[in-house]
Amino acid sequence: MGFILRWLCAFLLLAATFNPTEYNYVTWVRSYGSANLSIAVLVGLILGIGYIIYLRATLRLIGLVGMMLVVAVVGACLWVLYDFGVLRLDNPSLNLWLGLLALSFVLGIGLSWSHVRRSLSGQADMDDVDA
Repeated sequence: MGFILRWLCAFLLLAATFNPTEYNYVTWVRSYGSANLSIAVLVGLILGIGYIIYLRATLRLIGLVGMMLVVAVVGACLWVLYDFGVLRLDNPSLNLWLGLLALSFVLGIGLSWSHVRRSLSGQADMDDVDA
């Protein structure tokens, strides 16, 4: 259940920032940001904090190579679905949602990797502390 919650939060963070609907931060700032500059800055900073938390944990725990591997696995899964005719890629909105889904999996796995590693190996990840 922990992974699903972390993945869902990553997906909501990405979708709140940008998605193919008109209900996202980027579209809102382009349309109304100048009239509500203080709110636009506040929401942008909150989204930025969310990205820093997810990206820092992901880069620290699985690294750039791990991120590329997760994207490759998700891409291969989408390719299999396309080859079997389950998925069609002629809809740009669907393609954008699929991209958000793939990126959210990368961030969700990155934030959850410490828990996965601990359950598989029995070793815990810890921050380095300078003495």
